[in-house]
Amino acid sequence: MGDDAETTDLEQNDGQRFDRLPETAADRTVEGRVSRAQVLEYFADRFGIPPETFEDYTFWEKGAGKIWIYAGEASTPLEVEAIGMTCLRTRQEHWKPTTDFVQRFGRHATECVIELDDDQARRFAAGEDQSLERWDGDWGYLIAAHEIAGGREPIGVGLYVHGELRSMVPKGRQRDL
Repeated sequence: MGDDAETTDLEQNDGQRFDRLPETAADRTVEGRVSRAQVLEYFADRFGIPPETFEDYTFWEKGAGKIWIYAGEASTPLEVEAIGMTCLRTRQEHWKPTTDFVQRFGRHATECVIELDDDQARRFAAGEDQSLERWDGDWGYLIAAHEIAGGREPIGVGLYVHGELRSMVPKGRQRDL
């Protein structure tokens, strides 16, 4: 996730348009922009989501570090309001997946998934933080999930630190169930 390409003489990010992510850091033309390879590596390393999951998708940046995923191809740069859905925030200390991404692709995750019981899932969906000492995996952003109809269903993104699971469900999407 580090910046391993030369940053001199690189273009600046244009927050008014979408630019397709370069395949590798060596292909980077915009300072600070992550590559497709780095995004795939992050999803594989952090969540165990295989890179081939995204074979038919392209990744785009609009603004500083707001990464979008799109099922298909488009010319770059692209001046539209939206393309696909936001999937990741990268220009911060710890990369953060979005709720939309987790709900769409979280079923493929094999790592950093915390399964919640009925009460915990209700509280999480309502946006409540809760003390959960039982997690023995990595701290940081996790996929919160709940078993529904015999399968694991991702609810959203949680932040786990110091024995507490913090719900990252956006206020407008929180629900009392």
